[in-house]
Amino acid sequence: MTIERVELGLKDSGAGCSCCAAPEAPSRKTAATAEVTTKVLVEGMTCGHCVSSVTEELSALDEVEQVSVDLNVGGVSAVTIHSKTPLHLDAVRTAVSEAGYAVSGIPA
Repeated sequence: MTIERVELGLKDSGAGCSCCAAPEAPSRKTAATAEVTTKVLVEGMTCGHCVSSVTEELSALDEVEQVSVDLNVGGVSAVTIHSKTPLHLDAVRTAVSEAGYAVSGIPA
């Protein structure tokens, strides 16, 4: 029995295969670069579209790096904002209001 070796030409890691490709560089907006965390409670969100609207408006604030929402359908949802510097609560309230919702408080 003769075994023949076939060179596949995949010497570069990730060449020709998406599962082995080098990971992409992290985007500029990551929590790792954020230094300040602000948490607010938002009333009335009921779905993913609501979350997207609030996230989009808050992400438009200059220093915001990342926004995450813990959706409580029809109730009060916790929103966590990571930013480079402390955010003015009035700016946060305005952004949430522009998305069509209201900040109902700040968690203890």
